[in-house]
Formats: sequence, C-alpha cells, structure tokens
Amino acid sequence: MIQRIQTIYLFVSAVLSAVALCMPVGHFYTDTAVSRLTALSVIASDAAVDYTPWPLCVLLSVSVLLPFVAVFLYKKRMRQIKVTAWGSVALLLFILAAVVYVYSLSPSYGSFTPSWAVCLPFISLICNWLAIRGIRKDEKLVRSYNTIR
Repeated sequence: MIQRIQTIYLFVSAVLSAVALCMPVGHFYTDTAVSRLTALSVIASDAAVDYTPWPLCVLLSVSVLLPFVAVFLYKKRMRQIKVTAWGSVALLLFILAAVVYVYSLSPSYGSFTPSWAVCLPFISLICNWLAIRGIRKDEKLVRSYNTIR
C-alpha cells in the first residue's frame, strides 16, 4: 500500500514543511532597519541574533518528521491516521505560535510583512487532510473485504 496516493500527499506535506523551515517567516520593518524572522531566530539588521522563536523550529521539525514516519506505517492504517493527525496538530500549533510571536515581537522590531513561505504550512495541512481521507478510504475498503469472507 506504499504506492497509494496518500503517500504522495504525505511526501508533499513533509517537503512543504521542510521548505517552510528553511525560508524566513517574514520581515520586520522600521524606518532605518529591516529584521528577518525565521523559524529559529530573529536576525536584526546589525546581525544580532535573537533565538526567542525556537519553538517555531521545533514544531516545523516535528511536522517534517511525522509525515515521513506515517508513510512507513502503511500496514497499520489507524496508527498512520493518528500520526498524520499529530502532524496536522503540530502545523496548527506552528501557525498559532507564529502569530503569537509576530504580535509579541512587533512593538520592539517594527511592522511585520509576511513572506510567501507563510502559505506553505496551510498547503501542508490540506495535504495531511487529503492523506487522512485516503487512508480512511483504504481502511474502509479492507474492512469491507473482511466482512465478505
């Protein structure tokens, strides 16, 4: 069952989360300086690094790891659904934490402009949802074959 469509959804979800992990979340602008918010740190214009948002990095790392784990749980579909759901929870927590960090850091770093990579966790959530639908469909199919016997 590793050749099913949900494997592609899980792989795309993991790749999108990995790209979001490498890309900046956005930039803080003031009249004289530009600071960059990444998943691991805030890099000020004078190259000072503040590691305050490290939970963003942890949550995105978990959301990269869990879809890869879920791909290899194809024989245990219910566990695969749970692992994929936990990956979705990690993505939702990342989005929530990113919003909290932006609002808490805005007074000290200036106005915030998100980068295009902010949409990647949302697309990854959609891929996780599609994967869960495919896994449930397979589980339903297998159970229907068991009732015929």
